[in-house]
Amino acid sequence: MIFRPQTLLARLMLLIALLLAAGQFAAFRLFDYFEREPRAMTVALQATSVVNLTKAALLAAREDRRLPLLQELSQREGIRIYPIDLFEVVEPLPDDPLAQRVAANIRAALGNDTLVAYNHLGISGLWVSLPIDDEEFWVVIPNIRIEHTFPWQWLGWGALILALSLAGAYFIAARINRPLRLLTKAADQLAKGEAVQKLPTDGVEDLQHVCQAFNEMTEALARLDTERTLLLAGVSHDLRTPLTRLRLAVEMLPEADNLRTGMVQDIEDMDGIIRQFLDFIRGIEGESSSPGDLNTLVRSVAERYQRSGKTVQLNLSNLPEISLRPQAMQRLLANLIDNAFNYGGGPVEISTAADQGKVLLSVTDHGPGIPEDEMPRLLRPFERLDQARGSGAGSGLGLAIADRIAKMHGSTLQLLNRPEGGLEVRITLSC
Repeated sequence: MIFRPQTLLARLMLLIALLLAAGQFAAFRLFDYFEREPRAMTVALQATSVVNLTKAALLAAREDRRLPLLQELSQREGIRIYPIDLFEVVEPLPDDPLAQRVAANIRAALGNDTLVAYNHLGISGLWVSLPIDDEEFWVVIPNIRIEHTFPWQWLGWGALILALSLAGAYFIAARINRPLRLLTKAADQLAKGEAVQKLPTDGVEDLQHVCQAFNEMTEALARLDTERTLLLAGVSHDLRTPLTRLRLAVEMLPEADNLRTGMVQDIEDMDGIIRQFLDFIRGIEGESSSPGDLNTLVRSVAERYQRSGKTVQLNLSNLPEISLRPQAMQRLLANLIDNAFNYGGGPVEISTAADQGKVLLSVTDHGPGIPEDEMPRLLRPFERLDQARGSGAGSGLGLAIADRIAKMHGSTLQLLNRPEGGLEVRITLSC
Protein backbone atom coordinates (compact mmCIF):
# COMPACT_ATOMS: atom_id res chain seq x y z
CA MET A 1 0.00 0.00 0.00
CA ILE A 2 1.48 3.34 -1.09
CA PHE A 3 1.55 6.06 1.58
CA ARG A 4 -0.17 9.19 0.33
CA PRO A 5 -0.41 12.20 2.64
CA GLN A 6 -3.89 13.68 2.73
CA THR A 7 -3.16 17.29 3.66
CA LEU A 8 -1.58 19.90 1.41
CA LEU A 9 1.10 20.69 4.00
CA ALA A 10 2.11 17.02 4.33
CA ARG A 11 2.25 16.57 0.56
CA LEU A 12 4.28 19.76 0.16
CA MET A 13 6.75 18.66 2.86
CA LEU A 14 7.05 15.20 1.28
CA LEU A 15 7.72 16.76 -2.14
CA ILE A 16 10.35 19.11 -0.69
CA ALA A 17 12.00 16.20 1.17
CA LEU A 18 12.13 14.10 -1.99
CA LEU A 19 13.57 16.99 -4.01
CA LEU A 20 16.21 17.72 -1.36
CA ALA A 21 17.14 14.03 -1.10
CA ALA A 22 17.39 13.79 -4.89
CA GLY A 23 19.55 16.93 -4.93
CA GLN A 24 21.84 15.54 -2.22
CA PHE A 25 22.16 12.24 -4.06
CA ALA A 26 22.95 14.01 -7.33
CA ALA A 27 25.54 16.19 -5.57
CA PHE A 28 27.23 13.11 -4.08
CA ARG A 29 27.31 11.37 -7.45
CA LEU A 30 28.71 14.44 -9.22
CA PHE A 31 31.38 14.95 -6.57
CA ASP A 32 32.31 11.28 -6.73
CA TYR A 33 32.58 11.44 -10.51
CA PHE A 34 34.73 14.56 -10.66
CA GLU A 35 36.84 13.55 -7.64
CA ARG A 36 37.56 10.06 -9.00
CA GLU A 37 40.18 11.04 -11.62
CA PRO A 38 42.30 13.34 -9.39
CA ARG A 39 42.28 10.75 -6.64
CA ALA A 40 43.20 7.95 -9.07
CA MET A 41 46.09 10.03 -10.44
CA THR A 42 47.35 10.78 -6.90
CA VAL A 43 47.24 7.13 -5.84
CA ALA A 44 48.85 5.98 -9.14
CA LEU A 45 51.60 8.61 -8.86
CA GLN A 46 52.35 7.56 -5.29
CA ALA A 47 52.48 3.89 -6.26
CA THR A 48 54.61 4.58 -9.35
CA SER A 49 57.07 6.65 -7.33
CA VAL A 50 57.44 3.91 -4.72
CA VAL A 51 58.00 1.25 -7.40
CA ASN A 52 60.53 3.35 -9.32
CA LEU A 53 62.43 4.37 -6.18
CA THR A 54 62.48 0.81 -4.92
CA LYS A 55 63.76 -0.48 -8.27
CA ALA A 56 66.42 2.22 -8.45
CA ALA A 57 67.57 1.48 -4.91
CA LEU A 58 67.79 -2.25 -5.55
CA LEU A 59 69.65 -1.81 -8.84
CA ALA A 60 72.09 0.67 -7.29
CA ALA A 61 72.85 -1.54 -4.28
CA ARG A 62 75.41 -4.29 -4.32
CA GLU A 63 74.04 -7.79 -4.32
CA ASP A 64 75.23 -8.42 -0.74
CA ARG A 65 73.42 -5.23 0.40
CA ARG A 66 70.06 -5.91 -1.25
CA LEU A 67 68.68 -8.14 1.52
CA PRO A 68 69.48 -5.60 4.29
CA LEU A 69 67.96 -2.91 2.06
CA LEU A 70 64.72 -4.90 1.69
CA GLN A 71 64.57 -5.42 5.46
CA GLU A 72 65.07 -1.71 6.06
CA LEU A 73 62.33 -0.81 3.57
CA SER A 74 59.98 -3.24 5.29
CA GLN A 75 60.77 -1.94 8.79
CA ARG A 76 60.71 1.78 8.06
CA GLU A 77 58.25 2.13 5.20
CA GLY A 78 56.30 -1.12 5.38
CA ILE A 79 57.17 -1.85 1.75
CA ARG A 80 57.68 -5.54 1.06
CA ILE A 81 58.97 -7.36 -2.02
CA TYR A 82 58.01 -10.90 -3.00
CA PRO A 83 59.03 -12.91 -6.04
CA ILE A 84 56.25 -13.70 -8.50
CA ASP A 85 55.57 -17.39 -8.98
CA LEU A 86 55.24 -18.44 -12.60
CA PHE A 87 51.98 -20.27 -11.85
CA GLU A 88 50.63 -17.71 -9.42
CA VAL A 89 46.96 -16.79 -9.84
CA VAL A 90 46.35 -13.07 -9.63
CA GLU A 91 42.93 -12.05 -8.29
CA PRO A 92 41.05 -9.49 -10.36
CA LEU A 93 40.78 -5.95 -9.08
CA PRO A 94 37.64 -4.89 -7.19
CA ASP A 95 34.73 -3.98 -9.42
CA ASP A 96 35.09 -0.31 -8.59
CA PRO A 97 35.63 2.58 -11.06
CA LEU A 98 38.30 4.13 -8.85
CA ALA A 99 40.29 0.89 -8.59
CA GLN A 100 40.10 0.35 -12.34
CA ARG A 101 41.24 3.91 -12.99
CA VAL A 102 44.21 3.60 -10.58
CA ALA A 103 45.37 0.41 -12.31
CA ALA A 104 45.08 2.04 -15.74
CA ASN A 105 47.20 5.01 -14.62
CA ILE A 106 49.87 2.72 -13.12
CA ARG A 107 50.08 0.69 -16.33
CA ALA A 108 50.30 3.91 -18.35
CA ALA A 109 53.31 4.98 -16.27
CA LEU A 110 55.11 1.63 -15.84
CA GLY A 111 54.05 -0.23 -18.95
CA ASN A 112 51.09 -2.22 -20.15
CA ASP A 113 52.60 -5.49 -18.91
CA THR A 114 52.60 -4.29 -15.30
CA LEU A 115 50.51 -6.45 -12.99
CA VAL A 116 48.31 -4.71 -10.43
CA ALA A 117 46.48 -6.49 -7.59
CA TYR A 118 44.87 -5.53 -4.33
CA ASN A 119 44.98 -7.47 -1.05
CA HIS A 120 46.70 -10.33 -2.86
CA LEU A 121 47.37 -13.65 -1.07
CA GLY A 122 45.57 -12.34 2.03
CA ILE A 123 48.09 -9.53 2.55
CA SER A 124 46.54 -6.06 2.49
CA GLY A 125 47.99 -3.36 0.30
CA LEU A 126 48.48 -2.42 -3.33
CA TRP A 127 50.53 -5.00 -5.24
CA VAL A 128 52.48 -3.80 -8.31
CA SER A 129 54.81 -6.00 -10.39
CA LEU A 130 58.46 -4.94 -10.63
CA PRO A 131 60.84 -6.44 -13.24
CA ILE A 132 64.51 -6.68 -12.15
CA ASP A 133 66.85 -8.21 -14.66
CA ASP A 134 65.05 -11.34 -15.86
CA GLU A 135 62.89 -11.82 -12.77
CA GLU A 136 59.51 -10.44 -11.69
CA PHE A 137 58.77 -9.26 -8.17
CA TRP A 138 55.79 -7.88 -6.29
CA VAL A 139 56.14 -4.53 -4.58
CA VAL A 140 53.52 -4.39 -1.81
CA ILE A 141 52.65 -0.82 -0.84
CA PRO A 142 50.68 -0.60 2.44
CA ASN A 143 48.27 2.09 3.58
CA ILE A 144 46.87 2.72 0.10
CA ARG A 145 43.18 2.11 -0.49
CA ILE A 146 41.98 2.00 -4.04
CA GLU A 147 38.45 0.85 -3.22
CA HIS A 148 35.77 3.46 -3.14
CA THR A 149 34.47 3.73 0.44
CA PHE A 150 31.07 5.17 1.26
CA PRO A 151 31.43 8.71 2.68
CA TRP A 152 29.53 8.14 5.94
CA GLN A 153 30.62 11.50 7.30
CA TRP A 154 29.12 13.14 4.23
CA LEU A 155 25.92 11.23 4.84
CA GLY A 156 25.76 12.71 8.33
CA TRP A 157 26.34 16.25 7.05
CA GLY A 158 23.81 15.66 4.27
CA ALA A 159 21.23 14.49 6.82
CA LEU A 160 21.88 17.60 8.90
CA ILE A 161 21.49 19.86 5.87
CA LEU A 162 18.31 17.98 4.90
CA ALA A 163 16.84 18.41 8.39
CA LEU A 164 17.66 22.13 8.50
CA SER A 165 16.25 22.61 4.99
CA LEU A 166 13.05 20.78 5.92
CA ALA A 167 12.69 22.88 9.07
CA GLY A 168 12.98 26.06 7.02
CA ALA A 169 10.65 24.68 4.35
CA TYR A 170 8.09 23.70 7.02
CA PHE A 171 8.15 27.22 8.44
CA ILE A 172 7.54 28.70 4.98
CA ALA A 173 4.96 26.09 3.95
CA ALA A 174 3.08 26.45 7.25
CA ARG A 175 2.77 30.20 6.69
CA ILE A 176 1.47 29.56 3.19
CA ASN A 177 -0.87 26.80 4.40
CA ARG A 178 -2.33 28.82 7.30
CA PRO A 179 -4.76 30.87 5.13
CA LEU A 180 -5.84 27.66 3.37
CA ARG A 181 -6.47 25.99 6.74
CA LEU A 182 -8.53 28.96 7.89
CA LEU A 183 -10.39 28.90 4.58
CA THR A 184 -11.22 25.20 5.00
CA LYS A 185 -12.44 25.75 8.56
CA ALA A 186 -14.58 28.70 7.48
CA ALA A 187 -16.05 26.69 4.59
CA ASP A 188 -16.98 23.87 7.00
CA GLN A 189 -18.65 26.37 9.34
CA LEU A 190 -20.52 27.89 6.42
CA ALA A 191 -21.72 24.45 5.30
CA LYS A 192 -23.05 23.78 8.82
CA GLY A 193 -24.90 27.09 8.86
CA GLU A 194 -22.68 28.61 11.53
CA ALA A 195 -21.53 32.22 11.67
CA VAL A 196 -18.21 32.77 9.89
CA GLN A 197 -15.66 35.39 10.84
CA LYS A 198 -13.83 37.30 8.15
CA LEU A 199 -10.61 35.72 6.97
CA PRO A 200 -7.39 37.73 7.31
CA THR A 201 -6.21 39.18 4.03
CA ASP A 202 -2.50 39.38 4.83
CA GLY A 203 0.09 37.15 3.22
CA VAL A 204 0.97 36.58 -0.41
CA GLU A 205 -1.06 38.34 -3.07
CA ASP A 206 -2.70 35.23 -4.54
CA LEU A 207 -4.02 34.08 -1.17
CA GLN A 208 -5.13 37.63 -0.40
CA HIS A 209 -7.39 37.51 -3.46
CA VAL A 210 -8.78 34.10 -2.42
CA CYS A 211 -9.55 35.23 1.15
CA GLN A 212 -11.03 38.51 -0.07
CA ALA A 213 -13.26 36.67 -2.55
CA PHE A 214 -14.39 34.26 0.20
CA ASN A 215 -15.21 37.16 2.53
CA GLU A 216 -17.25 38.85 -0.18
CA MET A 217 -19.05 35.57 -0.90
CA THR A 218 -19.98 35.04 2.78
CA GLU A 219 -21.26 38.62 3.02
CA ALA A 220 -23.36 38.10 -0.12
CA LEU A 221 -24.75 34.84 1.25
CA ALA A 222 -25.56 36.51 4.57
CA ARG A 223 -27.41 39.32 2.78
CA LEU A 224 -29.28 36.80 0.63
CA ASP A 225 -30.23 34.74 3.67
CA THR A 226 -31.44 37.84 5.51
CA GLU A 227 -33.53 38.97 2.56
CA ARG A 228 -34.98 35.47 2.13
CA THR A 229 -35.81 35.29 5.82
CA LEU A 230 -37.57 38.64 5.78
CA LEU A 231 -39.50 37.70 2.66
CA LEU A 232 -40.66 34.31 3.90
CA ALA A 233 -41.38 35.60 7.39
CA GLY A 234 -43.47 38.43 6.01
CA VAL A 235 -45.41 36.17 3.66
CA SER A 236 -45.98 33.54 6.34
CA HIS A 237 -47.13 36.12 8.88
CA ASP A 238 -49.47 37.80 6.41
CA LEU A 239 -50.99 34.47 5.39
CA ARG A 240 -51.68 33.29 8.92
CA THR A 241 -54.04 36.17 9.70
CA PRO A 242 -56.56 35.48 6.88
CA LEU A 243 -56.19 31.73 7.55
CA THR A 244 -57.24 32.29 11.16
CA ARG A 245 -60.30 34.28 10.04
CA LEU A 246 -61.12 31.62 7.47
CA ARG A 247 -60.85 28.90 10.13
CA LEU A 248 -63.26 30.78 12.38
CA ALA A 249 -65.68 31.22 9.50
CA VAL A 250 -65.54 27.53 8.63
CA GLU A 251 -66.15 26.55 12.25
CA MET A 252 -69.40 28.46 12.08
CA LEU A 253 -70.73 26.32 9.23
CA PRO A 254 -73.37 23.71 10.08
CA GLU A 255 -72.05 20.35 11.33
CA ALA A 256 -73.80 18.52 8.51
CA ASP A 257 -72.18 20.55 5.79
CA ASN A 258 -70.01 18.12 3.78
CA LEU A 259 -67.64 20.89 2.78
CA ARG A 260 -66.74 21.75 6.36
CA THR A 261 -64.47 18.73 7.00
CA GLY A 262 -62.57 19.16 3.73
CA MET A 263 -62.12 22.89 4.28
CA VAL A 264 -60.86 22.36 7.84
CA GLN A 265 -58.33 19.80 6.55
CA ASP A 266 -57.16 22.16 3.79
CA ILE A 267 -56.70 24.96 6.31
CA GLU A 268 -54.68 22.66 8.61
CA ASP A 269 -52.50 21.62 5.67
CA MET A 270 -51.86 25.25 4.73
CA ASP A 271 -51.08 26.08 8.37
CA GLY A 272 -48.64 23.15 8.46
CA ILE A 273 -46.89 24.42 5.34
CA ILE A 274 -46.57 27.89 6.84
CA ARG A 275 -45.21 26.36 10.06
CA GLN A 276 -42.52 24.54 8.03
CA PHE A 277 -41.67 27.82 6.30
CA LEU A 278 -41.20 29.46 9.69
CA ASP A 279 -39.14 26.53 10.94
CA PHE A 280 -36.88 26.79 7.90
CA ILE A 281 -36.30 30.53 8.16
CA ARG A 282 -36.19 30.68 11.97
CA GLY A 283 -33.01 28.66 12.03
CA ILE A 284 -31.45 26.79 14.91
CA GLU A 285 -27.89 28.12 14.70
CA GLY A 286 -28.13 30.00 17.99
CA GLU A 287 -28.78 26.92 20.14
CA SER A 288 -25.71 25.58 21.93
CA SER A 289 -24.74 21.91 22.13
CA SER A 290 -24.67 19.96 25.36
CA PRO A 291 -24.25 16.27 26.32
CA GLY A 292 -27.57 14.48 26.34
CA ASP A 293 -29.42 11.18 26.05
CA LEU A 294 -30.81 10.68 22.55
CA ASN A 295 -33.19 7.93 23.69
CA THR A 296 -34.88 10.25 26.20
CA LEU A 297 -35.40 12.84 23.48
CA VAL A 298 -36.83 10.20 21.09
CA ARG A 299 -39.31 8.96 23.73
CA SER A 300 -40.45 12.53 24.42
CA VAL A 301 -41.17 13.21 20.73
CA ALA A 302 -42.85 9.81 20.20
CA GLU A 303 -45.17 10.33 23.18
CA ARG A 304 -46.59 13.52 21.62
CA TYR A 305 -47.57 11.60 18.48
CA GLN A 306 -48.95 8.68 20.48
CA ARG A 307 -51.17 11.03 22.50
CA SER A 308 -52.67 12.22 19.21
CA GLY A 309 -53.53 8.63 18.23
CA LYS A 310 -50.63 7.96 15.85
CA THR A 311 -48.65 4.73 16.17
CA VAL A 312 -44.93 5.24 16.69
CA GLN A 313 -42.98 2.09 17.50
CA LEU A 314 -39.68 2.40 19.38
CA ASN A 315 -36.70 0.06 19.13
CA LEU A 316 -34.06 1.71 21.30
CA SER A 317 -30.64 0.36 22.31
CA ASN A 318 -28.34 1.48 25.09
CA LEU A 319 -26.48 4.60 23.93
CA PRO A 320 -23.66 6.73 25.34
CA GLU A 321 -24.24 10.41 25.92
CA ILE A 322 -23.59 12.52 22.83
CA SER A 323 -23.43 16.23 22.08
CA LEU A 324 -26.90 17.42 21.01
CA ARG A 325 -28.90 20.55 20.31
CA PRO A 326 -32.14 19.38 21.93
CA GLN A 327 -34.63 21.70 20.24
CA ALA A 328 -33.02 21.21 16.84
CA MET A 329 -33.00 17.43 17.24
CA GLN A 330 -36.68 17.45 18.27
CA ARG A 331 -37.47 19.45 15.14
CA LEU A 332 -35.49 16.95 13.04
CA LEU A 333 -37.43 14.01 14.50
CA ALA A 334 -40.76 15.78 14.09
CA ASN A 335 -40.09 16.52 10.42
CA LEU A 336 -39.02 12.93 9.71
CA ILE A 337 -42.02 11.48 11.53
CA ASP A 338 -44.43 13.88 9.76
CA ASN A 339 -42.92 12.89 6.40
CA ALA A 340 -43.25 9.21 7.29
CA PHE A 341 -46.94 9.58 8.17
CA ASN A 342 -47.74 11.87 5.22
CA TYR A 343 -46.05 9.79 2.52
CA GLY A 344 -45.51 6.33 4.00
CA GLY A 345 -48.51 5.74 6.19
CA GLY A 346 -48.35 4.13 9.62
CA PRO A 347 -46.99 2.75 11.71
CA VAL A 348 -43.68 4.63 11.94
CA GLU A 349 -40.69 2.95 13.62
CA ILE A 350 -37.84 4.78 15.34
CA SER A 351 -34.71 2.83 16.25
CA THR A 352 -31.34 3.71 17.75
CA ALA A 353 -28.09 1.75 17.95
CA ALA A 354 -24.42 2.22 18.82
CA ASP A 355 -21.87 0.99 16.29
CA GLN A 356 -18.07 1.47 16.36
CA GLY A 357 -18.04 4.85 18.04
CA LYS A 358 -21.10 6.07 16.13
CA VAL A 359 -24.76 6.45 17.12
CA LEU A 360 -27.35 5.49 14.50
CA LEU A 361 -30.85 7.00 14.50
CA SER A 362 -33.37 5.57 12.01
CA VAL A 363 -36.94 6.57 11.13
CA THR A 364 -38.70 4.02 8.90
CA ASP A 365 -42.11 3.85 7.25
CA HIS A 366 -44.07 1.37 5.10
CA GLY A 367 -44.57 3.50 1.99
CA PRO A 368 -43.51 2.86 -1.62
CA GLY A 369 -39.98 4.22 -1.17
CA ILE A 370 -38.10 6.66 -3.41
CA PRO A 371 -36.21 6.04 -6.69
CA GLU A 372 -32.46 5.92 -6.01
CA ASP A 373 -31.59 8.63 -8.55
CA GLU A 374 -34.07 11.07 -6.99
CA MET A 375 -32.81 10.85 -3.40
CA PRO A 376 -30.14 13.61 -3.57
CA ARG A 377 -32.64 16.04 -5.09
CA LEU A 378 -35.17 15.54 -2.30
CA LEU A 379 -32.70 16.86 0.29
CA ARG A 380 -32.86 20.28 -1.34
CA PRO A 381 -35.49 22.84 -0.20
CA PHE A 382 -38.91 22.89 -1.93
CA GLU A 383 -38.30 19.60 -3.75
CA ARG A 384 -41.08 16.99 -3.76
CA LEU A 385 -41.76 13.68 -5.46
CA ASP A 386 -45.44 13.11 -4.91
CA GLN A 387 -45.82 10.54 -7.67
CA ALA A 388 -43.46 8.18 -5.87
CA ARG A 389 -44.54 8.78 -2.30
CA GLY A 390 -48.22 9.63 -2.47
CA SER A 391 -49.84 13.05 -2.78
CA GLY A 392 -49.79 14.35 0.78
CA ALA A 393 -49.65 18.07 1.31
CA GLY A 394 -46.29 19.56 2.06
CA SER A 395 -43.82 22.27 1.21
CA GLY A 396 -40.83 20.12 0.36
CA LEU A 397 -38.91 21.50 3.36
CA GLY A 398 -39.12 18.59 5.81
CA LEU A 399 -36.10 16.63 4.57
CA ALA A 400 -34.17 19.83 3.85
CA ILE A 401 -34.63 20.99 7.45
CA ALA A 402 -33.67 17.54 8.78
CA ASP A 403 -30.55 17.43 6.58
CA ARG A 404 -29.58 20.94 7.70
CA ILE A 405 -29.90 19.99 11.39
CA ALA A 406 -27.96 16.75 10.83
CA LYS A 407 -25.07 18.68 9.27
CA MET A 408 -25.06 21.07 12.21
CA HIS A 409 -24.43 18.05 14.44
CA GLY A 410 -21.54 16.97 12.20
CA SER A 411 -23.52 13.96 11.03
CA THR A 412 -24.91 12.59 7.78
CA LEU A 413 -28.47 11.91 6.65
CA GLN A 414 -29.10 8.98 4.31
CA LEU A 415 -32.24 7.87 2.47
CA LEU A 416 -32.41 4.08 2.11
CA ASN A 417 -35.10 1.96 0.47
CA ARG A 418 -35.90 -1.06 2.63
CA PRO A 419 -35.90 -4.50 0.94
CA GLU A 420 -39.26 -5.32 2.55
CA GLY A 421 -40.74 -2.01 1.41
CA GLY A 422 -40.74 1.49 2.81
CA LEU A 423 -38.13 4.17 3.35
CA GLU A 424 -35.49 4.42 6.08
CA VAL A 425 -34.01 7.81 6.96
CA ARG A 426 -30.76 7.14 8.83
CA ILE A 427 -28.78 9.71 10.84
CA THR A 428 -25.21 8.84 11.82
CA LEU A 429 -23.98 10.82 14.85
CA SER A 430 -20.49 10.90 16.34
CA CYS A 431 -20.05 10.01 20.01
